[in-house]
Amino acid sequence: MELSFITAGQIVNTHGIRGEVKVLPQGVEPELLAECSTLYIGEKPCRLMAGRVHKGCLLAKLEGVDSMDAALALKGRSVSIRRLDVQLPEGEYFDQELVGLTARDADTGEELGKVEEVLTYPAHKIYVVRGGRDEYLVPAVPAFIARIDVPGETMDIHMMEGLGTHAD
Repeated sequence: MELSFITAGQIVNTHGIRGEVKVLPQGVEPELLAECSTLYIGEKPCRLMAGRVHKGCLLAKLEGVDSMDAALALKGRSVSIRRLDVQLPEGEYFDQELVGLTARDADTGEELGKVEEVLTYPAHKIYVVRGGRDEYLVPAVPAFIARIDVPGETMDIHMMEGLGTHAD
């Protein structure tokens, strides 16, 4: 799905006494967040004055957030980025863009269901496809993914034995 904003994480805590916040990324690499010049909290743009990655999180200094109390007021808030502000390498997408795509068998064109969730594991991501006669856990690797067409809202999958779990 083509989105204007991508949910990129959540402010989980403060860091230090000068107003830094700790952002736990969700479906986005923390290094990518650190490169953004503007983060959005709610629909309000907040300029990223400084950001660094620490233990898988982004420690961010936001414009106008100058004290621990101001940072604490943001705890629990969702952080988004504007999709047009980020250029991903060809063939890469944000997890949020893939949820809702119609999954099809690459050979037959048979509809398998919808991508309902993207799970992240150390080796690679897994696309959870539900809504057809089976549930499929599809590794996000070229051997399984034939084509992703976000504007066309489809994902073509190379079906292999054992991929689905029959729901009887």
